[in-house]
Amino acid sequence: MKILFVATEAAPIAKVGGMGDVVGTLTPILRKMGHDVRILIPYYGFLPDKVEIPEKTIWQGSAMFQTFDIFETVLPETDVPLYLLGHAAFSPRRVYQGEDEPWRFTFFANGAAQFALNYWQPDVIHCHDWHTGMIPVWMHQNEDIKTVFTIHNLAYQGPARSQLEELTWCPPYMQEANTMAGAIQFADCVNTVSPTYAQQIQTPEYGEGLNHLLALKKDKIVGIINGIDTEQYNPATDSHLDQPFSIDTLEQRVTNKIALQEQVGLEINSGAFLVSMVTRLVEQKGLDIVLPILEQYLKYTGDQFLVLGTGEERYESQLRELGERYSGRMSVQLLYNDGLSRRIYAGSDAFLMPSRFEPCGISQMMAMRYGCVPIVRRTGGLVDTVSHHNPIEKTGTGYCFSLYESLDLYTSLIRASESYLYRESWLELQKRGMSQDFSWQRSAEKYVQLYQDLLNSPAEILSSVASPDSTEVIPKK
Repeated sequence: MKILFVATEAAPIAKVGGMGDVVGTLTPILRKMGHDVRILIPYYGFLPDKVEIPEKTIWQGSAMFQTFDIFETVLPETDVPLYLLGHAAFSPRRVYQGEDEPWRFTFFANGAAQFALNYWQPDVIHCHDWHTGMIPVWMHQNEDIKTVFTIHNLAYQGPARSQLEELTWCPPYMQEANTMAGAIQFADCVNTVSPTYAQQIQTPEYGEGLNHLLALKKDKIVGIINGIDTEQYNPATDSHLDQPFSIDTLEQRVTNKIALQEQVGLEINSGAFLVSMVTRLVEQKGLDIVLPILEQYLKYTGDQFLVLGTGEERYESQLRELGERYSGRMSVQLLYNDGLSRRIYAGSDAFLMPSRFEPCGISQMMAMRYGCVPIVRRTGGLVDTVSHHNPIEKTGTGYCFSLYESLDLYTSLIRASESYLYRESWLELQKRGMSQDFSWQRSAEKYVQLYQDLLNSPAEILSSVASPDSTEVIPKK
C-alpha cells in the first residue's frame, strides 16, 4: 500500500505533542512491514538545524493563490521519505502560535491535497488533527484515494465555516461548523488514539460540542492505542541515564534517583518518595486539581515533588512560588528537555498524570517502561494502559482515581506514598509495569488492517460534485 501521512509534527525534528511521536515512530514500522509510507509536513524555519535538506525542489504547486515548493529528504535515522512544503508562512522558527494559524494550516492542507493529486498519489492519506481536516472534505470526491482522519485533541477544531469560506474553497456539500467537523463528516475513517477516548468523545462531557456528529458517525470511528519506541526508550541502553538498568537489575535504579535529586536541587534522600510530572502546564493536564492540594501534600508528608514542563503563566507562577517555599522538597523545571524527562522517568518513584481528558498519553507508558509507577485519572487512553494496583491479588500497574476532584487525587497520592513503604510489594508493582508491551508493533498491525479494510470496501456513491469553475477545486479523478 502507498500511504501518505500529512501532519504538522513529526518526531524527532518537529515535535510539540503526541502527534509528533505517532507520525515519527509509526511510519518507520509500517515501512518495515513492506508498505510505501511517506510523510508531508510544513518546512519550518528551524528544520535545517535538524535534518539535511537539499536546496533543489522536487515539485512546485499552487494553492489559495499562492505558490509553494516541495523539498524531499529522509526522516532522521529511518528510510521514511519526508516531504517538506515550503512557503514564507512557515519560515518562522515555530510550529504553532500566531494569529495566522488558520490561514497557514488551511493553506498547508490545500497544498498537501494538490501534492497528493498531482505528484505522488497514495492509496490512503492519513490526516492528523484539524490542521489537515479539509483534506478529507476535498478528497470526498476522489474514488482513488481513501482518507483516515486521526483526532489527537478534539478541543482544537480549527477555523469556523464562515472563516473557511474567506480562506479557501468550501464544497457546497460541506455544511459542518468548522474544519474538525468537516473531517469527521467526510473522512472514510475517523481514528482516535485509544479505544476509550473513541467512546468518550461521543458523549457531551468529552465531545467538545461535536458529540452528536460523532455519535452519528460511530460506525466509522476506530480507537487504536498509541505505542512508544521501545528501542529508543529502553532503560537498559539509554545514554541519558547515570545508571542503565533492566527489570532484572532494578536495585541499580536508585543511582538515577540520587543523581536526579542532585541535578534538580532536591534533598539527597534515596528513601524519600519522589513524585514527578512531565507535562504541558495547561488545564487539560489536571493542574486545576493538583495545585489546590499540593501544599497540603508537601506539608503533611515527607515526600518530594518534581515538575518539568512549560505552559500557561498562571500555572508556572503558582508552581514557581511553591517550589521556592518548599525548596529541597519541590523542584520546578520550566523548560522542555528530553534528556531530563528520561532521567525523571528513571529516577522518580511515581509519575502523576491527573488529566481532565487524555486522548491517549504516552508519558504513562514511558514511566512504566522505566520502572516509575503511574498515578492517573481514569480517562481516555489512561484507562486503556494503566490498571489499578491490588496488593492482595498482586495485580495492576499503578494507582487510578475516577473523579476530576482534588480530594480523589489527594487520596491516590497518599495511598501510593504509604504503599511505597512496603518495598517488596512496590518492587513487584514496578516489575508489572515494566513487563507491559507498549511497542508500536501491535498498533501498526491494526493500522494496516484499517487501511486494507478501507481499500477493500465498496466505493461510496458521491452525491455532490465540485463546481468546475472554482479556482480551488480539487479535481475528481
